Amino acid sequence: MRLCRFGTEAKPRVGFYDDSRIVPLREAAKAAGLATPDGDNLVEHLASDAVKKLHARLDEFTALAIEPKNLLVPISKPSKIFLLAGNYADHVRESGETARERAETFPSVFMKPPTTLAHPGQAILRPRAAPDAVDWELELAVVIGRTAKHVTEADALSHVAGYTVLNDISQRRFRPNPGRKKRDRDAFFDWLHGKWFDTFCPMGPCLASAESIPDPQTLRMTLTVNDAVKQNASTAQQIFPVAAVIAFISQMVTLEPGDIISTGTPAGVGSTTGTFLEPGDMMTAWIERIGTLTTPVEDER
Repeated sequence: MRLCRFGTEAKPRVGFYDDSRIVPLREAAKAAGLATPDGDNLVEHLASDAVKKLHARLDEFTALAIEPKNLLVPISKPSKIFLLAGNYADHVRESGETARERAETFPSVFMKPPTTLAHPGQAILRPRAAPDAVDWELELAVVIGRTAKHVTEADALSHVAGYTVLNDISQRRFRPNPGRKKRDRDAFFDWLHGKWFDTFCPMGPCLASAESIPDPQTLRMTLTVNDAVKQNASTAQQIFPVAAVIAFISQMVTLEPGDIISTGTPAGVGSTTGTFLEPGDMMTAWIERIGTLTTPVEDER
């Protein structure tokens, strides 16, 4: 089952998502005489027995054609957005570093604020402060469905509500205060600041239920820029699988329903060849069994 949010942020609606069409959930529930959760919280809807019954009867209900600009991010106001750096060995190597075996290291986790989120079809903005060297990163994102604290890797996936597509946009060369006095940790914070610009976290187009993806380590994934393939990989290549990442983070932080964990990007980012995003570019990010996230590029005004 795949659910999406669509409409406007002022009046968001929930629908069943099927690549080329949306079946509005509220209208389907009314026609079937079923009570579904109020609001637009997709985590709650995925857990609803009534929603599951409607999904089994989708062909009975009226569908709408998808208007990409009417799609909204699946989770509108997550309390936490975690992301991984260096979770695909080929990407680590293309970045000029030596990839390590899982037993020798641990997941490298950082965060983005919710203000980085961008809807499907919404442009990412090359920031006025640093318009050059803006790069793409296709990633599988996990949405937590129930509270997780000190969970084991074996139990971790039972805490997942679903999966979506995320593009971890990065400014590779942002240097606040170029005339500053150099400090030991400047390079780390330069990298981190390059992750935090508004619109630098496109996400969508839907939330695929955990039940529909029992093994998240078998998903093909591609990203194109202007139809040219830049990333072509599989989640099977992750150093730390989804379950291990959830278990690791839950040792330090209480994961709550709606929290997002993005699991790192494979090889093929633009910085490897010095190819960066320009105004007018179109990114198309696809993950098997989830869907396609399209994102244009504009300059911030």
